[in-house]
Amino acid sequence: MQKMPLKYYLFFTLPTLIAFVIAFLIPFLAGIYLSFTEFTAVTDARWVGLTNYGRAFTEDQTFLNALVFTVKFAVVSVVLINVLAFFLAVLLTQKVKATNVFRTIFFMPNLIGGIILGYIWQLIINGVLINFGVDITYDASYGFWGLIVLMNWQMVGYMMIIYIAGIQSISPELVEAAKIDGANSWQVLRNITVPMVMPAVTICTFLTVANSFKLFDQNLALTAGAPDRQSAMLALDIFTTFYNRNGYEGVGQAKAVVFFIIVAAIVLIQLRLTRTREVEN
Repeated sequence: MQKMPLKYYLFFTLPTLIAFVIAFLIPFLAGIYLSFTEFTAVTDARWVGLTNYGRAFTEDQTFLNALVFTVKFAVVSVVLINVLAFFLAVLLTQKVKATNVFRTIFFMPNLIGGIILGYIWQLIINGVLINFGVDITYDASYGFWGLIVLMNWQMVGYMMIIYIAGIQSISPELVEAAKIDGANSWQVLRNITVPMVMPAVTICTFLTVANSFKLFDQNLALTAGAPDRQSAMLALDIFTTFYNRNGYEGVGQAKAVVFFIIVAAIVLIQLRLTRTREVEN
């Protein structure tokens, strides 16, 4: 294969690289620097070292509460979304009438914006809870399960499409050979389907983990952190700290850096674990 000349390579990649540096890399590095300063604007930043990180964990208990809340939410969401999406994919790859219609219906919620979804589900959930004299902001557990339902409703269809692509890529001859050898449907699912769709599992797990941790719009619209910041997730807590509390801009930036490290570490561990399963299979 003939190698692309360097000038053409630069011509096609340089605009994207410049945009990446300006829009992501420079702000990212500036954000790390500002997390070690006290500031109200970039021009008046004053170096304070690790003070902001200490304040984030000691002065501001909302950060730890948001961290615990987010981790619990991510664990439940990732498991439920992937299990439901996988079994929907299995059902909709069988010889069932109108499978394309069902696939479209399940995928459609993913097309709705997060803010709109949050308000829609706030109306639905409050319409139920009002019969008991409360609303979704009455207790943090209501907000937690409300977010779980919302997240599942939005993402199950999207993950289902990825699992369907993985299942359809399995060789029919492989399944037929297993059935000829006497394997029943459960054995085919466990010993052939699941191992063969591990690349799809890697993708879906990555997407659900990342989206669960960085959830913001839906949290803002559904509960806005009520009651008393107990249902605020990490992204919303960082936003509130940075923009709604005078003198806490540096603390908010420190929280953002810690948030990035946590999510990056979890995602890298997840990718390594699931890719190892791909290699074994």
